Amino acid sequence: MRIAITRTGGFAGIERQAELDTTGRPDADHLKALAHQALSGCPSGPTRGVPDGFHYEITVDGRTAHCSDPHLTEHQRELIQSVLREGA
Repeated sequence: MRIAITRTGGFAGIERQAELDTTGRPDADHLKALAHQALSGCPSGPTRGVPDGFHYEITVDGRTAHCSDPHLTEHQRELIQSVLREGA
């Protein structure tokens, strides 16, 4: 499973992108479960957050959803942090 995150917005407006492939990872099952939970109920179009907040585009195997701070679920937040921390 390929998980891509694009973060935009924030005070400086700097875009950050990262992608993670779960193949062969010891935490692959956990990441897959997080990805499915993060996408469930998430709108497919851009969302409104707060001024200077971050906006996220989450793409999992070709399916894209959008979410924004401060309205992230626990699953979305954990997935975003994992991918941005470890993704290339």
